[in-house]
Amino acid sequence: MAIDRRREAGGGGRPLPEENGSVPGAAGGSAAAPPGSPPANAAGAEIQAVPVPPPPAAACSPLLLDYDGSVLPFLGGLGGGYQRTLVLLTWVPALFIGFSKFSDSFLLDQPDFWCREADGQGNWSGSLAPGHANRSGNGSIFPPPGLPTPAGGNASECDCHEWHYRIRAGLVQNVVSKWDLVCDSAWKVHIAKFSLLVGLIFGHLITGCIADWVGRRPVLLFSVIFILIFGLTVALSVNVTMFSTLRFFEGFCLAGIVLSLYALRIELCPPGHRFMITMVASFIEMSGQFLMPGLAALCRDWQVLQAVIICPFLLMLLYWVIFPESLRWLMATQQFEASKELILQFTHKNRMNTESDIKGVVPELEKEITRRPKKVCIVKVVGTRNLWKNIVVLCVNSLTGYGIHHCFAKSMMGHEAKMAITHNFYADYYTMAGIALASCLAMCPVVGFLGRRGGLLLFMILTALASLLQLGLLNLIGKYSQLPDSGMSDSVKDKFSTAFSIVGMFSSHAVGSLSVFFCAEITPTVIRGGGLGLVLASAGFGRLTAPIMELHNQKGYFLHHVIFACCTLICIICILLLPESKNQNLPENIPDGEHYTRQPLLPHKKGEQPLLLTNSELKDYSGLHDSAAVSDGISENTTANGMKSM
Repeated sequence: MAIDRRREAGGGGRPLPEENGSVPGAAGGSAAAPPGSPPANAAGAEIQAVPVPPPPAAACSPLLLDYDGSVLPFLGGLGGGYQRTLVLLTWVPALFIGFSKFSDSFLLDQPDFWCREADGQGNWSGSLAPGHANRSGNGSIFPPPGLPTPAGGNASECDCHEWHYRIRAGLVQNVVSKWDLVCDSAWKVHIAKFSLLVGLIFGHLITGCIADWVGRRPVLLFSVIFILIFGLTVALSVNVTMFSTLRFFEGFCLAGIVLSLYALRIELCPPGHRFMITMVASFIEMSGQFLMPGLAALCRDWQVLQAVIICPFLLMLLYWVIFPESLRWLMATQQFEASKELILQFTHKNRMNTESDIKGVVPELEKEITRRPKKVCIVKVVGTRNLWKNIVVLCVNSLTGYGIHHCFAKSMMGHEAKMAITHNFYADYYTMAGIALASCLAMCPVVGFLGRRGGLLLFMILTALASLLQLGLLNLIGKYSQLPDSGMSDSVKDKFSTAFSIVGMFSSHAVGSLSVFFCAEITPTVIRGGGLGLVLASAGFGRLTAPIMELHNQKGYFLHHVIFACCTLICIICILLLPESKNQNLPENIPDGEHYTRQPLLPHKKGEQPLLLTNSELKDYSGLHDSAAVSDGISENTTANGMKSM
């Protein structure tokens, strides 16, 4: 109170900042004098003659920033034929993306191999090297039928001048057989697997920031151009080093395509259709996973297969002509001149009349057309109170979901040959794909009924239960099975392990997918690319644990599973802190993202006082210091919320 009185008397006191850190303007009661100007009490007339202009952000029409409430209904939502065409165009590349993501299972599958002596005779007279065959769960390590099992050591088995292979992935030749990546060179296969995943991680992080700065459309088109260059060059590789390097850049460009299409798809849809349209894209991508074995069987050679996977991206070069920039992103970044042209294009394609603009979007756009663009980088999220926490929680969920998925896969397929449920490549491959498909099918009704947060919580609880039961209960069963009168055998333990693994893979896949979608919804439009990049990169780190464990020959597998099991328990608690975005408008700027508040999982009963405030009930205390100067009539022992001090 004393500080406010001195500020009124002298006029030279420093004004107190508002809650968001800005200095109150002239309309707030006391404006800061510009540098070099005379004191306020001596030059009041000059200050009134030349008023301080308001900040540009405060003068922007809220109608233009309410995309879901004003702009999208004016364009007809998804009822317009042009919007439906654009959504369809975001679905088609998902098939090509599915081919590229699962190509490693065929290009880098480690086949059964044996040594043929240099006598040139047709009869097999060498030795099999079972210790270096594939143990990743994609196939067996046993010799082909009719071949003897060697008894020699690994050193003598790897001393060979000519290797012969039996590839189980439908190819006559792949990368492993072309450059003899077996025995002492087997580690190069894992490095080649690293290259695509590491390229995806860096690509998500970098292209996400670029998409927020230059737009989604340029990132998509340049990623298509460069994936054609690097992807086709991969097929011409002369050694494994060149192959791994080019696969890194291929993964980098593939990340740009995945991220930009995901953001465009989310930003095209009204609130009620976002989830189902995203799930349709996921189903199309999984269809690529199911069709991949047939494509490999038709191509027969890994170079032909690589070229066939990349060539369909040539069709996406037409997107330069037929696919526009995201209108939502243009409006959020206040690029109103380009927004007006795109709105007129939408109305022309949909054969709409601009007179149907009841809310006056176009007239407001004409008033603000000279405004300078306002672009934001993802680093701005560090200064927020709630938004950065939500993004970090979802990144940890994504990392945990995709990381523990490998643990369940290893338990089901067996990290040792004797634990494998089958030695058929196609059975293992389609088992994994079928579990992923069932997970996506289950997500649709669960998320529709429980919402984003409730569905994510349910699937995370299932993942934690499956993990803890597999770690604890199976060890207990193993101890009892060793007793002579227990009546339990190892087959009982294997059946329980398989059951828990299927449940864990089912739920962990849903956790990873739903975390990415959830983050895309709660991240504001101005930084949605960066937020998506963070959560997709976290998912990439989770997938990266699989080749890391294979490189170390599954050493530390149990500790790896224990760490991720503990992470699931932490994630269950953190999910409760997230907001619910079901049927909510997408936040357009960072303040909108900050207003997303968490709500109770179950609605409160009628007449019951809710413990958590909604957005409309949030109070603004930014003018608290200014209002204190004009409230001298209030007694000194009354606090800001009206309660008497003791």
